Amino acid sequence: MGAQWQRSHALLVIPVVLIVVITVVDQLLPADVHLGPLLVIAPAITASFAGPWGTGLIGLLAMGAQTYIGWHFGVLFSRNVLVQILALAVLSALIVFFCVVRERHRRQLAQVRSVAEATQHVLLWPLPEEIGPLRIACLYLAAEDEAQVGGDLYAATSTDHGVRVMIGDVRGKGLAAIGEAALLIGAFREAAHQHADLPALATALEQSVSRNLSDLEPEEESGERFATALLVEVPESDHVTRVISCGHPPPLLLSPGSAVSVPVHPALPLGISGPAPADHAVDVFSFQPGDTLLLYTDGVIEARDGTGAFYPFAERVAQWAGNGPDRLLHLIRHDLLAHVGGRLDDDAAVIALARGPDAHRGRRHHGARP
Repeated sequence: MGAQWQRSHALLVIPVVLIVVITVVDQLLPADVHLGPLLVIAPAITASFAGPWGTGLIGLLAMGAQTYIGWHFGVLFSRNVLVQILALAVLSALIVFFCVVRERHRRQLAQVRSVAEATQHVLLWPLPEEIGPLRIACLYLAAEDEAQVGGDLYAATSTDHGVRVMIGDVRGKGLAAIGEAALLIGAFREAAHQHADLPALATALEQSVSRNLSDLEPEEESGERFATALLVEVPESDHVTRVISCGHPPPLLLSPGSAVSVPVHPALPLGISGPAPADHAVDVFSFQPGDTLLLYTDGVIEARDGTGAFYPFAERVAQWAGNGPDRLLHLIRHDLLAHVGGRLDDDAAVIALARGPDAHRGRRHHGARP
């Protein structure tokens, strides 16, 4: 804020110099050539970088210069000069008024952004850089302008059964989906520590969503709200990682030079089957030290470019498999936004889980069923 204040005050030299130049040149030109009306340019350009007070000050200086020009030529009280001074005063006042309106909107926007940031920190707690045997980085891109949260969600916690991670996507996007996202995240944070296995955790989330989602549904969308979710359990000392998909895209397992989609057997999304227990199949795979696991939402793989082509997620990340989680997500963010031309049509989230080296070396289980 201090640097911005110093910059705006330094730029005030420009309109002041402009007023001086117009005043001096006007006196050097023939008597029938008048540059005084050009003085309105000074407050007009000041409004682009200064606030109402700075703009008003420049407007007063311009009026003073116009008055001096009229006095210099002995026509200060002529009708023409008086009209020019009055017109300059009116235009300067209008410019100051628009500055006041702009500053008010700017403060409102800053307040909205601060609320969005606070909401994001409350809803999506920043994931720790390290948890258990994992290094974690996350990326969130909201589709709606000025929003930092939306319908995509993620959470991670360390339990007695290992690190449990959830990534999900509620129906809809942007600010309208925040309530459903908050419901699912709250249910996960509580249930992740209460259930010994992933099917029981998935059932608890299904029951919580079915029980509470109706309170958040608009009447016109009754019975049409649901959420997809992917639950991952990474044990502390075992490389056999478990995953359950509730209608969510499967994770990508990155090894040096390759990106393989983990085979999953998805159940119905949360909120569709109702309170009846769903058949949640547990899929297992080997997550070895040096590998990276990417969890993502459909906003990533369904992002389209100008020709309608989907973002080739697996192909792009395969060439970046040797990077750490933070660098990897930096490359994904830049490449994804370049693919869509800078604007997404849906919320998008990605979590990178990198397993560090340890002393335990287990056998690889490729898509084995329990």
